[in-house]
Amino acid sequence: MNPEKTLEIVIQIVVLLFAVSFHESAHGFVAMKCGDNTARDLGRITMNPLKHLDPIGSLLFPAMLAFSGLPIFGWARPVPVSLRGVPNPRRANLLVSAAGPLSNVLLAVLFGIVIVILKRLFLLEGDPAIFRPLFLIAGSSVLVNASLAIFNLLPIPPLDGFGVVESLAPPAALPAVIFLRRYGFIILVVAMFTGILGFIMRPVQDLVIRWLRS
Repeated sequence: MNPEKTLEIVIQIVVLLFAVSFHESAHGFVAMKCGDNTARDLGRITMNPLKHLDPIGSLLFPAMLAFSGLPIFGWARPVPVSLRGVPNPRRANLLVSAAGPLSNVLLAVLFGIVIVILKRLFLLEGDPAIFRPLFLIAGSSVLVNASLAIFNLLPIPPLDGFGVVESLAPPAALPAVIFLRRYGFIILVVAMFTGILGFIMRPVQDLVIRWLRS
């Protein structure tokens, strides 16, 4: 593998660690604002990736995707949340669940703005060597955060999308909610290994990649 490709993989994994740390901190911060200090007391509202690191989801799985030439994404250790004693726990669960994916959408938009600025500077300066590292970091940040947002919005436990759906679901949907709680992780694993997950995520990833290359 050439040094440039190795550098791209390293940058993508570093970007992922930053993105999942921001994601989990967003969960903990919103939970704290809703009245639950569990994440704060455990030191999980932090950008230190070591506090959120999951060896498989944050390192091994992303590295396998990167070395396979695929867009990377992954996950971190979930921030512990206890909403039993908070006012309006249903609303709190909705806000806490949505906070993670929305944090990644925010980062994707911010780094997308950076890309637009860099492209304009590139047209003015005309020297790709100056902007290439910044393009690589910002572009990886857009792709990784967009992937994380889509992945986590899937309505399958233990992903955040399920928390959003669970909070909004009417009482009549309780049997389906209970079923998903019980078998959600199995459904997610099957989706990953049968290619269903890739089928869902690839159109968004391809769209981002085409935009970055335009």
